[in-house]
Amino acid sequence: MPSPCLPDADATMPRQGRPAQRAAHPAFRSDRAPRALTLLGLLLPLLALSCLGERADVVLYCAVDRSHSEPIVRAFEQATGLKVDFQTDIEANKSVGHRRRLQEERNNPRCDVFWNNEVVQTVLLADAGLLAPYDSPSAVDIPEAYRDPGRFWTGIAARGRVLIVNTDAFPDPDAYPVDSAAFLDPALAGRMGMARPVTGTTAAHGAVWIETYGLDATFERLQAMRTNLVRFGPGNAHLMRLVRDGQLDFGFTDTDDLRAALVQGFPVAQVVPDQGEGQLGLIVIPNTVSLVAGARHPEAARRLIDFLLSHEVEAMLAAGESAQIPVRPEVARPDHVLDLSRYHVAQVDWVAVGRRYAQAVEQLEAWFQQ
Repeated sequence: MPSPCLPDADATMPRQGRPAQRAAHPAFRSDRAPRALTLLGLLLPLLALSCLGERADVVLYCAVDRSHSEPIVRAFEQATGLKVDFQTDIEANKSVGHRRRLQEERNNPRCDVFWNNEVVQTVLLADAGLLAPYDSPSAVDIPEAYRDPGRFWTGIAARGRVLIVNTDAFPDPDAYPVDSAAFLDPALAGRMGMARPVTGTTAAHGAVWIETYGLDATFERLQAMRTNLVRFGPGNAHLMRLVRDGQLDFGFTDTDDLRAALVQGFPVAQVVPDQGEGQLGLIVIPNTVSLVAGARHPEAARRLIDFLLSHEVEAMLAAGESAQIPVRPEVARPDHVLDLSRYHVAQVDWVAVGRRYAQAVEQLEAWFQQ
């Protein structure tokens, strides 16, 4: 729909099949054209002034589900009086879609702040020179494991990569699958699934495997999973629905998707995987918040970043439906939200992981298209 403040660009250009209509209109007669142009010259400044009050003070691209992120954005607006142009993306695109959009806009940035729901795509943006450093005072107590060394991004409010188990399929908790090796167990063939590790948190999951085990070993693992009839689906929410509905017995998903199934009363349980000696540990993937290079509203952008990285926002995300995991142990969280101090957490260098993923993403995408 055209903006009420700016003329539709197409309306100022002649279109095929319309010259006769335009010639017949009084405004396009030669004796009326100077008068029309004079009137337009008087109106445009007034239109521009009327639009100033409608423009946003800061533009936010957000890959976090709107239902979880919008209340926080509105709280910022209420607290500061600043207006946020809040733009999300569809489930299938999420962080990858925003990353591509920021790349396309690099010569004319429209976004000021990028709130991503994971970290790998953020690393790629930083390496491409599309993010600007900002060391927010709100982040002073965030562990360094969740902060970029150059302060191009800061992590907050994580999700864990956990196993969702259908308890009808596994009525005995002692029989639950407990680690990644379960996906290679021939006795469980065809009963488990995982989203393709090419977007979102599963891209981060796959990237951690590549950094930890090497590229060749990761492809060997994926091939063994395919041979064992692991179902590779389009996303974590889709996988969660397959397990909760009994179409699959278990699979990898994120803590927020699993929490949704539990709240809705489905027969599922959560297993924190790979906790044995010598195993990788729980992969914890933070949200990331970044200042976009060339931001048009840098001061308002920094205020928004300070707000998003605050204790209060991390507590809101923990208490909300997404049950996100505070990366700061002192931040309040409900009992159903994982306490990271109780688990073996995978030690991840996210910058290295993101760069390894960048080297492998085309091979991964090609492999899943086979």
